[in-house]
Amino acid sequence: MRETLSAAHAFRSAITPALNPIEPAGALGLLVLLDRRERDGEQARSVARVEILQLLVSPVHRLAGRPGDGVPELPAGELVESVRVRAGLGIVGDRYFNHPAHRNASLTLMAVERLPHLGPPEPGLLLTRRNVLLRGVDIDGHIGATVFLDRGTGRVELEVRGAARPCAWMDVTLGPGAQRALRGGGGVRCRPVSDGVLAVGTAEFGVLRAAGV
Repeated sequence: MRETLSAAHAFRSAITPALNPIEPAGALGLLVLLDRRERDGEQARSVARVEILQLLVSPVHRLAGRPGDGVPELPAGELVESVRVRAGLGIVGDRYFNHPAHRNASLTLMAVERLPHLGPPEPGLLLTRRNVLLRGVDIDGHIGATVFLDRGTGRVELEVRGAARPCAWMDVTLGPGAQRALRGGGGVRCRPVSDGVLAVGTAEFGVLRAAGV
């Protein structure tokens, strides 16, 4: 009996330092801790370095009317170095900010790797009218997930709610065939769930909650 108690005491002593005081003690607590650390490790491995190449803030819808009427003026000043994001509202100063019809889709992301190169001018946000242009992540593959971008000033967390489907204007701004080329890769519409700042440059991208979880 004494040997059994000693063995149990040794086992408890071995695992107790690894346990947080607020977590269940004993073998069950150890399993909970290990499972949590495994999940944290998976989340850490999902963090990647990406580039925020461009940011666009436009106070009005530039691509209105019929594409056949030609491309309207697209002011280069709408490309900015940084933007302020507000949870549930969008990008301060943008046309979708605090717009009731776009509360769940107030910020758009796009991958530069998806842009078709159909000749001059060089493709970018002035022509696609998305808000954030990224390099290094296939953002179209994260619909339904909650992700974040962090430029070193704190995470901006985003619920990826759906696809930003390309419209017929893309054949005019980017070139004939662009709308078809961008199907499945026209970017995503997001709902911000935290306040923060995004800026052009290297950033961390991570998945906080995978699609379907």
